[in-house]
Amino acid sequence: MNKVEKKQNLLELERGQLARWFADRSIAPYRADQVCKWVYLRQVDGFDPMTDLGKGLRASLAEAFEIPRLPVDALAESADGSRKYRLRLSDGLFVEAVLMPERAHSTLCVSSQVGCAMGCRFCRTGADGLRRNLTRGEIVAQVRDLVGSADADRPLTNIVFMGMGEPLANFKPLVSALETLTDNDYGLKFSGHRITVSTAGLVPRMLDLGHQTRVNLAVSLNATDNETRNRLMPINRKYPIEALLDACGQYPLQTGRRITFEYILIDGVNDSTDNARRLAKLLRPIRSKINLIPFNPHPGSPFRRPEEEAVLAFQQILLDSHYTTIIRRSKGQDIAAACGQLAAEG
Repeated sequence: MNKVEKKQNLLELERGQLARWFADRSIAPYRADQVCKWVYLRQVDGFDPMTDLGKGLRASLAEAFEIPRLPVDALAESADGSRKYRLRLSDGLFVEAVLMPERAHSTLCVSSQVGCAMGCRFCRTGADGLRRNLTRGEIVAQVRDLVGSADADRPLTNIVFMGMGEPLANFKPLVSALETLTDNDYGLKFSGHRITVSTAGLVPRMLDLGHQTRVNLAVSLNATDNETRNRLMPINRKYPIEALLDACGQYPLQTGRRITFEYILIDGVNDSTDNARRLAKLLRPIRSKINLIPFNPHPGSPFRRPEEEAVLAFQQILLDSHYTTIIRRSKGQDIAAACGQLAAEG
């Protein structure tokens, strides 16, 4: 009896790779375009519905490939309408994605790794270290599977890579997934203007992201001096603030775009008015905007959320320095879905 070969996950193939699969079998490579339209635009889960392909070809595809979904292992809904999905991967590990309703659209926060190796002290995700990188297909599947979950009057238009993991530490799968997410003809048709990739400061990959994609960059800064940032974010010992800001200054920004600097405000650590003045001075050479995020508590953390008065005073100094500065009121705090709280505990 012949051993049955394991089917390949179709989502792991880029469109060009699928075209080569057809070409290797003397089949017109444009068939890959047709298949991608069915998978990403029409959201089919099998090959029988692909009626513009012949029956024999559909059978061959079904023998070679599968089009799986990521099973939702748990779903939690916040009082603010946010929904946190714990998704089971094929090896039994979990990641989390968060769908957040805005006024007229929704934003999906997706993960790039199972766990995280960065070890940022204010973040729950990295407490247990890195288990593994997500594959290209697992990144794409988070968006493909959940794009239809948004309310009809708040369609999913924005994607932020701010979930579990450091996206730039999983660079090739990330960029490959971004190609499919932003493909207007055969992919999921998201605008690069509406996709943001956040980094803790993996300097060597930042310029690569700018040259190879057209998405937005967000930098998790969180301190204005190396001593404090070393304590909060171990990556700073390798790539200190000077190297990080130098890379930001060289980043190939498109016309009208700015780098977003995320600054988590922690009581008594980095939330003083002196910190705000130093931040304004540090970012002066860079086309930037600033998101202030009051710390979101989680079990085991020694840090505290600052008082509202301190948050507003910090913001006012930046506004007076002519920065676009927004206080991000993290959604999903009551279901541990806010910034720094994701852990996919199963």
